[in-house]
Amino acid sequence: MNVVQVLSTGSYLPGEPITNEDLERLVGPLPEDILEGIQVKRRHWIIDPATGEHLTSNTEMATKAAEQALEAAGLDASQVELIVTSTASPEFHLPPMVTLLQERLGIAKCATMEIRSGCAGFVEAFDVARMYLERGTYSTAVVVGSESISPLLGPVFLGKDPDRIRMRDRMNPYNFGDGAGAVVLRSVSEGGDGIVGGAIASVGGERKMAMQVIGGSTHAPLHEQIQAKLLVELKVDVVASGEVTPYVLTEGLSDVLRASGVSADDVDVCIIPEGNAGYMVEELRQAGLLTPEWVALEGKIFENLAEVGATGSAAVPLAMDEAWKKGHVKPGDCVMILAIETSKWKYAGSVLTWTAPPYQH
Repeated sequence: MNVVQVLSTGSYLPGEPITNEDLERLVGPLPEDILEGIQVKRRHWIIDPATGEHLTSNTEMATKAAEQALEAAGLDASQVELIVTSTASPEFHLPPMVTLLQERLGIAKCATMEIRSGCAGFVEAFDVARMYLERGTYSTAVVVGSESISPLLGPVFLGKDPDRIRMRDRMNPYNFGDGAGAVVLRSVSEGGDGIVGGAIASVGGERKMAMQVIGGSTHAPLHEQIQAKLLVELKVDVVASGEVTPYVLTEGLSDVLRASGVSADDVDVCIIPEGNAGYMVEELRQAGLLTPEWVALEGKIFENLAEVGATGSAAVPLAMDEAWKKGHVKPGDCVMILAIETSKWKYAGSVLTWTAPPYQH
């Protein structure tokens, strides 16, 4: 079986950063303790906060991230045989966004696949690409996670008095951001270091969903949908997210380590979106879930939530790209990526030996 290696990463964040001070003027303030728990200080949106107009698109962000990753790998787009993407916010139901990305990259023919998911989706896409490359079906793949959440946030505040916006409606604009991240994978047949293994699961079979994007689909007759207060609405159950997340994350951590045959002590860098967020660490402690595995990972977790916000499918690859470019990961490091998704309680993780050379500016 071939070994699959990470050659490079890339990322793209749209527009200028939007600060918490900017949001206070748009949607009103949040209590300091809530801001401290969220820990997001800046985020990037594809919409103009003043008008709601789109300044770019999900596909354009994905394209720029993929192009950056290919350039860093020294590859031309024509060498890509497989593209796997994850997004919960495509421009259209059909065609899949991955085919629009293929077109923008100028690739006449290649294998494509799209995962419709959020935070866990990129790691799922990463695992799908790994399996195709391991068995030798393809040799070079680009995996992209991209998300444009801000179009769902604009209707919360556009044309409204910030003082009259409900506190619970202010949370999402402060929490979410847009962006795209990409990873280039290459299989080698002569052996060596690479992706060790991983695990994915949905553990929400007996749990209620904690996040929904409602509208514009087939859950109800369209003539009923257009009478809703919002054409498309992002709903987040903050209480359920706080209560269940520690359990799902801990289960995912143990499963990924077990499936990969490594211990937490072996891991040099662990990339978990929101992995250092104060609310998560405190909830792990309160739930009695600070297991020996979590203790072993203390000081090894890397994330960039404060600078980009919660970015769904883009969260893991954005963090991977920053970790590589800032030297937090180096060749030979044992790296674990792990993400959970509150929509219907999914987790996905992978362990790999980092093989991309030090980033050249």
